Amino acid sequence: MAKIDQQLFTTHEHALEKEFELCPKCGCELSVKHSKHGGFIGCNNYPSCDYTRPLVQHESIETQVIEGSVCPDCGNELAVKSGRFGIFIGCTNYPVCSHIEKHDQSESKDEIACPKCKMGHIEHRTSRFGKSFYACSAYPKCKFLVNYPPVAETCPDCGCGILVERKGAAGMRLECPEKDCKYKRPV
Repeated sequence: MAKIDQQLFTTHEHALEKEFELCPKCGCELSVKHSKHGGFIGCNNYPSCDYTRPLVQHESIETQVIEGSVCPDCGNELAVKSGRFGIFIGCTNYPVCSHIEKHDQSESKDEIACPKCKMGHIEHRTSRFGKSFYACSAYPKCKFLVNYPPVAETCPDCGCGILVERKGAAGMRLECPEKDCKYKRPV
């Protein structure tokens, strides 16, 4: 048998030292904690100290002013900003003016009229939880919405002003968004 190198089994001085970070609030040690929302770094002196921070820091872009742009509401410049739903273009005079540019203005050529109020049009929106849906542009007055992409076609059974495009086991199909109507047909 070969001779065993004993240096492999000895402890080194730097291996005994535990590397740790101190809490900026109380000076106690920080460690990785787990919650239902994922991992985070928290103070070991909890509940006396409530310091926490995310395990992964997400990069956020700095606000970049777009030269030569003008806000249609207040006249200030527009800027590229980062928000909780991603990057968007908004007014630099934010607390006073809350103008935001729609990023999908190229899609607005095929506006579908709202079948309920006939005043607004159906537009794509995102909920605060990140889910997509389609709602009337005259929202506070008209609360019409559908969860699937609308198609400007009248339902032959009930006369509803739109059909929605859904994906099923048999493939893509158009169906009526009204609960009482059972109209469906393949695309």
